[in-house]
Amino acid sequence: MAPSRDRNVRLGESDQGKSKKSPKTEINSKVDLVLESRKHANAVFDILEYLQAEKEDEVVCAVNACNKMFCALLERGDLFIGQLPKEEETLVTANYSAEEKYKMWMRHRYNSCVEQLQDLMIHEAYRVRECALCTLMKLVEKEGKAPLIAVDWDEHYNFPREHLKSVVERLLSKEEDMSLLISRFQEFLDFEDVRYYVMGFVTENVAKVMQKTKEAVPLYQNNVFTLMTNITMPSQQTDLVNFLVKQEAKHEDWKAAKLKDHRRVFERMWLGFLKYKLPSGMYKKVLVILHDSILPHMSKPALMIDFLTAAYDVGGAISLLALNGLFVLIHEHNLDYPDFYKKLYSLLEPSIFHVKYRARFFHLANLFLSSSHLPVYLVAAFVKRLSRLALTAPPAALLMIIPFICNLIRRHPSCRVLIHRPSAAEATCEDPYVMEETDPVLCHAMESSLWELQTLQKHYHPDVAKAAAVINKPLSELEDDLNEVLELSAYEVDHEHRMQ
Repeated sequence: MAPSRDRNVRLGESDQGKSKKSPKTEINSKVDLVLESRKHANAVFDILEYLQAEKEDEVVCAVNACNKMFCALLERGDLFIGQLPKEEETLVTANYSAEEKYKMWMRHRYNSCVEQLQDLMIHEAYRVRECALCTLMKLVEKEGKAPLIAVDWDEHYNFPREHLKSVVERLLSKEEDMSLLISRFQEFLDFEDVRYYVMGFVTENVAKVMQKTKEAVPLYQNNVFTLMTNITMPSQQTDLVNFLVKQEAKHEDWKAAKLKDHRRVFERMWLGFLKYKLPSGMYKKVLVILHDSILPHMSKPALMIDFLTAAYDVGGAISLLALNGLFVLIHEHNLDYPDFYKKLYSLLEPSIFHVKYRARFFHLANLFLSSSHLPVYLVAAFVKRLSRLALTAPPAALLMIIPFICNLIRRHPSCRVLIHRPSAAEATCEDPYVMEETDPVLCHAMESSLWELQTLQKHYHPDVAKAAAVINKPLSELEDDLNEVLELSAYEVDHEHRMQ
């Protein structure tokens, strides 16, 4: 067993002989002795020593013993209250009474215990970690009821902020995956005051760690993300009823009891986290929960625009999800974002037909282009670009693209001119549409025609040729249902072709 870190500062009592009792019996008996009489105070050292035992069961037993012992001492008022003098000073100064010296000495033991419990939060055994966490949170609760420092009524009331802050710092490890312990911590986040202060500590911790680097810190950021996503925000003021530490006075003025202050620190926490470069796999995790779990609790959702723009630049499926987030901000939070459709337009590349999120892309593109108030030149640009890309697309994609194009034309009858204008293949001039142009405003789509769909009427796959031939007759007003074709796989298309 490793020696205790403060074993040498005893209250003038010699060590008792080694006991032959089992460790559990010995630990529990020493707790009883400490609580029974101050003359047995030095038994605290033996209990703390077991916190560093090699056997898991002994450590857990010692943690539970510390829980019982220090909760009782806090309730009895046996710990010094106020600015704690250094231990050496209390031993040589005659200005303190025996009562004061005892309480100061026991307060130092308490501080030592708390430090060791915090270290045990990264113990190799999860049972020890969990036990240490729960004991620390129990001590937070007890300290709230019996404060060890002068109460700051203007700001933090009698909540042991520094104690909780140290717990959060251990959960946000840079070297250990703390996800399992964070999940255990979730039950404490249901307390309004714990949640409020934890969100503030996360913001401080992220700024301190991330401002030192321009690169992602995956393990650390995963711990932060896990903790943040375990926070469930209240939706209305009347929901704030569950507090770990009950305030006896001025409760209604306490920031931890106000929904607007919860929303403020929640917003600051997320914006502070998302301003730094994330691990590549985390952008998707954030974007997936953005609409339901983050934006509704922000006072100014439009502040997410920087993150969504950065996420768009990641590329692939992340760009699509980022556009979805921007679309929500535009339509539900009145965000002005002129480049939205330019960014969507730039995602229309040949590769879009071969990615696994193809159906999701066209489902969202259909949503983004659903408004009948979009400028006709803009819709025409999408229609024309899709038609051009269709020339090299696989059959499964074509059976999705062609109805998609036709639906856009149905929504915007002014685009019918693209169907009825003479084909560029028959005209003496070249197609005026500029495929390389990234701005849909400047691509000259409205001056072109859909000769590509006429070409596809000669496709080797009969279903594709049949689908393309729909433009030979006036389009019906009723839109095609895209749900089925969006889920159509290449295997199903090929299988149907062989059966014919």
